[in-house]
Amino acid sequence: MTDDHHSNRTPHEPPKLTRRALAEWARAVTEARWFAVAVLGVILANAALLGAETYDGLAGEWHRGLGLAEHLCVGAFTVEIALRACAHADRPWDFVRDPWNLFDLAVVVCAFLPVVRENATVLRLLRLARVLRTARFLPQLRIIMVAMARSLPGAVSFLLVGALLLYVYAMVGWMFFGRHDPEQYGSIGRAVLTLFLLMTLDGLGEAVHAGLEISRWSVLYYASYVLLASFVLVNVLIGVVISSMEEARELEREHTARRRPAQDAVQDEAEETGSREHDPDHDHELTARIAVARRALDDLEAGLRGTHVGLPRRTEEGRSRRSA
Repeated sequence: MTDDHHSNRTPHEPPKLTRRALAEWARAVTEARWFAVAVLGVILANAALLGAETYDGLAGEWHRGLGLAEHLCVGAFTVEIALRACAHADRPWDFVRDPWNLFDLAVVVCAFLPVVRENATVLRLLRLARVLRTARFLPQLRIIMVAMARSLPGAVSFLLVGALLLYVYAMVGWMFFGRHDPEQYGSIGRAVLTLFLLMTLDGLGEAVHAGLEISRWSVLYYASYVLLASFVLVNVLIGVVISSMEEARELEREHTARRRPAQDAVQDEAEETGSREHDPDHDHELTARIAVARRALDDLEAGLRGTHVGLPRRTEEGRSRRSA
């Protein structure tokens, strides 16, 4: 019975390298500090190579070396994305849910497409997109980029209000100063350009002095415009950006909070499994239970054999009594 038990157990033993073990090993590599530093170094080296190719003499003299370095960078990025995919082997959907993983995967896959490799302009733009991957390893930069993306709706509204303000003041300036100052307000286009430059307060003193020679009411015109364009609108834009920064920080906190419980749960499960496998008390208890089960089976087998042997004896005794 013991031999049969071991022979039946061996084919069903799990392989040593399971999907969970692969994910834990890859996750330990990708979450290590040296891995992030190494990938960031490759990204910066790729940016330096891209800048070196803008020099004709250097690109012509070191053409082969620069090409070899580019292939090495592509290979390093491919290994990186493969390790990140292996880190999510036990949870593949988590890899797809992360937008940075999708961005990295798109950048790496596009580098192997024949259409992209044959077009030098698209290939350079793709290599330039790799520089944006530095935001993945710098949390503060990632927050700023997310804040910029989330502030786009507010920035569009700001641009519309600013364009409307410029158009209204440009029309008023053309009506009042167009004949006397045709270089600055001779047309709607010149007036818009002049007011746009005045938004930075550059040349405001000269414009006010030139307006006073035409009319004293020009002071009210320039004062109201500077107050609205240079102070109110700029402060509104700053408020939109600050609000987006707070939202980006909150999203970063939520993302970090979601990742930590999942990692802790996986680690606790792995530690519990390892402790069960290597706990002597657990092994001793399991061995004792197996021994009790074996003794119970042996007793049951002996009882069944005794029953089968006792039945013929009782039958013979009954026959002898009847004959007597």
